[in-house]
This record gives sequence, C-alpha cells and structure tokens, in this order.
Amino acid sequence: MHTIMELQVNGDRRSVGVPSHYTLLETIRYGLGMTGSKQGCDKGDCGACTVLRDGEAVLSCIMPVQEAIGHEITTVEGLGEGSNLHPLQDAFDLTGGAQCGFCTPGILCSAYSLLTSNPEPSRKQIARALSGNLCRCTGYTKIFEAVEVAAEAMRTGRSSAEVLRDQRSTEGTKP
Repeated sequence: MHTIMELQVNGDRRSVGVPSHYTLLETIRYGLGMTGSKQGCDKGDCGACTVLRDGEAVLSCIMPVQEAIGHEITTVEGLGEGSNLHPLQDAFDLTGGAQCGFCTPGILCSAYSLLTSNPEPSRKQIARALSGNLCRCTGYTKIFEAVEVAAEAMRTGRSSAEVLRDQRSTEGTKP
C-alpha cells in the first residue's frame, strides 16, 4: 500500500506515492527518480546516501521518509544552480577528488553542511566532518584539498579554478 508524501526537495514541492516503510533514500531514488544519492550499506555506515535536511547532513538510508516531511531536503542534484556547478562540485572535478564517484554525492553534501556552518575549516575539521563518508578509491588527500579550494572560492567569490591555480602557483614558488 502506498502513501502520498509531500516533500520539499531541492527547492521544489514534490508529491510522491511510496510504501510507508520507505526510507528517505528509497523515496528519493525510487519514488522521485533522483539517483545522485547512492544506496551503499543500508545501515548508515558508509555515508554514500548523505543528503541535507534543513542544511544538516543526514543519512537518508536510515531515516524514515516521514522524518523529512516539513523539512527542506537537498540532494547533490540541488547543490548547483541549473547547469552551473556548486564550487564544491567544481573543486572535486578540478582536484581529482572524485575517483569512481560512488561516494562523492554523500561527501559533497557533508562538505556543504560543514562549509555553511564553518566557512574556513581546518584540515582536521574537514576530516572530522567527512569521517562518516567512506571512500575506497582515494587516500582522502584530494578530497580534503577540494573542500579547502571550495571553501576559499565560497569565501572570496572567485571560481574554484582560480583558487586552485593560485594555490598551485604559490606552491611552485616555495623553497
């Protein structure tokens, strides 16, 4: 038996009929057809399903869909505006922070949550904020670099490409 759920997703009010036992992730992926958020462990261990609920990173695979009603849900598809990438998405692309890409949507949402509350995080703060997101392809260095680039881009209004170019040219001049 399906229940009609009224959700606010990526700025749009959406009605979707899903079984009442569905999680937010199942509703997003299978009810709304938005496949950016990944279904990994289904236990809240890997972070691939991370989305934002009122700007806070949450694990959508263990959240009953009813807990999303009345809240703004933002998925990785909602970070950018139209065809314009969010500085985080751009920085991940430019730094090679995304390898296979499976974990990337969850990491982007976790990083977004961090940067909206702390626009100038330390490397340690970034590592802590992303500690619930597992990546099997990288050693996290490029992921942390991407978050640092995006943080500076968001603070200064420059593009991620400009920030990265300046950082790399400065590194080339160090003794």
